[in-house]
Amino acid sequence: MTENKLVDGLKALPDGDKVLLKGFTVMALLALGLGLVYGTMTAFARAGFVDLDPATAYQMLTLHGVTIFFYWLYFAQAGLVLVLATVYTDGAERVAWSPLAWLGLALMAAGFGLSELMPALGAIWLYNAPPDLVGEETIKAGFFYLGYILLSVGMFLVALCGIYTALKPKLDGDVESWSTISFAAVAWAGLLMVSAVAAINAFLPAMLWAFGLGPPVSFYIVGWNILFHNVHYLPLMATVILWYALVEVITGVKSIFGRRFSKIVFASYLIFVPPTSLYHMFLEPNMREAVKVGGSLLSLFISVPTVLVFLIIVASLEVHAKARGGRGLFGWIRMLPWDNPAMAAIGMAVVNTALGGIFAFVLIQEKLAPLLSDTFFVPGYFHFFTLGTVTLTFIAALMYVIPGVTGRQLWRPAVLAKLPYVMTFGLLVFGAAGITAGYLGMPRRVFGVDYEGAAPEIWGPLMTFVGVGAVLMAAALAVYVLGLIITLFGRAGEAGAKTADMPVVSWGGTSLAGQAAWVGPLSVVVLIAGMYAFTAVGFELMQSLPIVSAGGH
Repeated sequence: MTENKLVDGLKALPDGDKVLLKGFTVMALLALGLGLVYGTMTAFARAGFVDLDPATAYQMLTLHGVTIFFYWLYFAQAGLVLVLATVYTDGAERVAWSPLAWLGLALMAAGFGLSELMPALGAIWLYNAPPDLVGEETIKAGFFYLGYILLSVGMFLVALCGIYTALKPKLDGDVESWSTISFAAVAWAGLLMVSAVAAINAFLPAMLWAFGLGPPVSFYIVGWNILFHNVHYLPLMATVILWYALVEVITGVKSIFGRRFSKIVFASYLIFVPPTSLYHMFLEPNMREAVKVGGSLLSLFISVPTVLVFLIIVASLEVHAKARGGRGLFGWIRMLPWDNPAMAAIGMAVVNTALGGIFAFVLIQEKLAPLLSDTFFVPGYFHFFTLGTVTLTFIAALMYVIPGVTGRQLWRPAVLAKLPYVMTFGLLVFGAAGITAGYLGMPRRVFGVDYEGAAPEIWGPLMTFVGVGAVLMAAALAVYVLGLIITLFGRAGEAGAKTADMPVVSWGGTSLAGQAAWVGPLSVVVLIAGMYAFTAVGFELMQSLPIVSAGGH
């Protein structure tokens, strides 16, 4: 059995740090559970399974976006970046500046309360909270913006603690260099801080205006787009870092390309992500054509770091598995421990990343973006990322972190190992119907889409399939949340005193002479082919639509 550095490192932490990490986990699971309820109600309303009045429907939609896109993803990231920075940095025996991390957690929790309460009171109708939709509820809107600012300040403080946790042993002279995962955690924490600053830049002027302390907000959408770009891609960076760490735990395999190359790849996120935000502004009427073309070209570089990390992981696994007797182009994949629920989650996360990536490239085409951005294409493809990629990966990490900080065994690993397949099947139904509806011009933020009989008849059946997919997705996610909560709070006598006892393989230290890796490069070729194919389909379908329905206008 391979050494479990992650769980063993968590077990060795001081009790106070374990409580801190439990705090982030509790808040993350609370946000995930609430977001699940809001999202299910939204999907059911779109499918016609439940009848919600317009105000309630938009409250559910707004709360789903706020709770999942901001709070679930950032409570989880804040806790996990501390985990990696502490466990994988030699000489780091505890979280540095832990009182500051506790303050960060408290600020994030306070922000969560405000951000949940204000939409429930009817103050905010979209999770990006544009000031021109606030109306007369300016004070309540001010508190909503304050919630986002508290989240951002708290996240900044936690990320700062993560960086100093990794930096302190070097400053003390205890270590000369970071491990790859420690280096990646520092880069991740750095981008968290950048995102926090971008959020404050976007929301502080709006908050001051709402409280009557500042002038009306100009160029709000520009600040939001810069923030959204970082918020969008930061969880993908976190995802591939966690893949890198978890694959090492599950298989014992480290990169065959060496530490330096892996560090360069992780550092490249800081180079490739910030400049590529221009494509989010394709809908701005005053944007020059040259800027749009530049944005399209830059957008091609967005996936470079993620694809490179994928190639590192897959190539390293393939050559090690073949050295252990794996046969054929894909036969080695069967040798991976798929009964391990974290491995199953990562496997399906990779599949969902490919599907989401194909359609993401369709959306960022400068000619297609104005036609598709306001259609159901967006939630149709985006859930492959938010749920099928990022959420599955974060859950995979928590399946090791929670046993590590509690000393309890994971709840029913055999059951949890089947959930990624149920969730992915639900995503395929949801995504296929949603993307098709988007290609056919169905708007994404309108609940009553019959338009008094004027809408295409196929829109209704497609939304029914969206609801069916949502049932499967919600059921799998609900069992995940239940299992993690039981693991976190179950009595030791029921769960046992062991840490996560899940199937692994020990492929580290294998002689790799003469082994070749083909699956990774072939996967990238398939991804590019899919991108071009669905882009062509998009152009053909959108050109065949009447102007009145294209883009949902």
